[in-house]
Amino acid sequence: NGKKGALFSTLIRLSNTYGKPVENDAIFIDFQLTNTEIANLCATSREMINRMLNDLKKHEIITFDKGFITIHDLQFLKNEIACENCPLQICRID
Repeated sequence: NGKKGALFSTLIRLSNTYGKPVENDAIFIDFQLTNTEIANLCATSREMINRMLNDLKKHEIITFDKGFITIHDLQFLKNEIACENCPLQICRID
């Protein structure tokens, strides 16, 4: 799934590792990250991550504030990359 798949997979794994449920079935990732750090996790450029994150924000899939990301539609991310719903012990960032 290319760069988009790398980002979506990273967001899913971050939600499994650091996610805390909040209102409206959203998931708050309780770990502060810069776009450069996310780009490093995805093995791509910061500019590409900026574009993809802004696109997700525009479509109300995520919001971000001061390095913290809230995922509002986790199922969208999973559907886009045909997530196989691996066990949480495997689908994590450690």
